[in-house]
Amino acid sequence: MAALAWLLIPFVAAIGAGLWGSWANRTRKMRGDGPELDGYARFRAAMEKSAGMERSHSGT
Repeated sequence: MAALAWLLIPFVAAIGAGLWGSWANRTRKMRGDGPELDGYARFRAAMEKSAGMERSHSGT
């Protein structure tokens, strides 16, 4: 009987871990890379604009 209890402990722990994992993942939504790529495009545009302004100021 004691051996059965020792086998039951990891089984219950595995079920508990599965339930917790599904609960922890319940609010995650599939989100694409759209917002990140849009932000990166704005960043690059700002850097290019800044670099253009530096070149025009250093040329005079």
